[in-house]
Amino acid sequence: MNKQGKAVAKGILGVGIAACLVGNLGLGAYQLKESQKNDKKILKYVDKQLKKQAEEAEKESNYQEDGVKVADSYEIISTKPISDAYKNGDDSKLSAIEKETEKMARKIVEKVTKNCKTDYEKEIAVYNWMYKNISSDSTNTISVSNRANNTYTPGGVLNGKKAVCVGYATTFRLFMEMLDIECHVVHNDYHSWDLVKLDDGNWYHVDIYSDVSGSSQYANFNMPDGIAMSGHDWESAGVPEAKGVKYCYPVQNAVEISSFYQIPAKIKKAIEKKKSGLYFRFKKKITEKEMELVESMMNDVSNALSMSSTGMDDISTQASWYEDGKGSYVLAISISNYSEAEEQNSNLDKKLVKKIRKAVSKAFGVTLTEDTEEEVSREKEIEGTREG
Repeated sequence: MNKQGKAVAKGILGVGIAACLVGNLGLGAYQLKESQKNDKKILKYVDKQLKKQAEEAEKESNYQEDGVKVADSYEIISTKPISDAYKNGDDSKLSAIEKETEKMARKIVEKVTKNCKTDYEKEIAVYNWMYKNISSDSTNTISVSNRANNTYTPGGVLNGKKAVCVGYATTFRLFMEMLDIECHVVHNDYHSWDLVKLDDGNWYHVDIYSDVSGSSQYANFNMPDGIAMSGHDWESAGVPEAKGVKYCYPVQNAVEISSFYQIPAKIKKAIEKKKSGLYFRFKKKITEKEMELVESMMNDVSNALSMSSTGMDDISTQASWYEDGKGSYVLAISISNYSEAEEQNSNLDKKLVKKIRKAVSKAFGVTLTEDTEEEVSREKEIEGTREG
């Protein structure tokens, strides 16, 4: 029985036995019998609670990170040998690839966290570096070589500056381990991200892949379970509960506004300035009815963006309510520009791509454009439907 289980048992039994001793001083036979029945109920309840705790503990202890394959392709590989070698100053037991990975990771982590004092400062410094320097590998444009296979390992990610979700998750975990910050890779059948424990003793979800692929910085950074659940699915019994509030990015960076009617104009201005997020707290405690009105307003904003004739139809917004730890809420609005995300995820020189496309067009007597690949894909889909 674990300490928590013993505490529960002692607490509940203590109440039951004390009540029994006090009550039995002047009880008759009937009352004594009833008291004993109640004691049995208490014991039964204790057994049930302990069994439940044991089942939860077993699920957590059986939770597997390393060795699991996401999307049947990308294996989550242990980063502990590399982080241990960094902390011990001894890489003699590492393979050549691991030594190179440790060397690259060491240079980065020591540079970006040089002036950081708290775990949160170190964490956000690493996140910012990864967000700016690692692009998401969501296409098959390099599938003609083996380079794509390296996008799920820290060595491949740091060397090629491109990653799938497993690559982001394991690389971030490696950095956290090197900094002595607890971190787990959370996963389901098709996606993976991180769960990190900060210096307030609480856990937070971090999904860098989703932020980069959506070109929306901090949208999935330091989320509690309640927020993460809106876009992520995982076996909650297998990982620690994320209930932190203090280091949620919107709570850390919210600005006060007097009325939610100011929000549409502020979103428009943020889009023009290419900002990826807005965070608001309100002068007066916002009511549930007002929260519903804000959600309705955000639906109208989405509709307005889709109808826009000023190039804003590639932009989407999403609103979330974060508890601020003071009995109220902070409104977080993430802004995603998908056309910008596509540009960021391409490391190729546009002029050279255009030149190559022209050469291929001339050689084969066709006219290739930026839209050709999409058109060919659409034609194949239509043809497949006809054949079916």
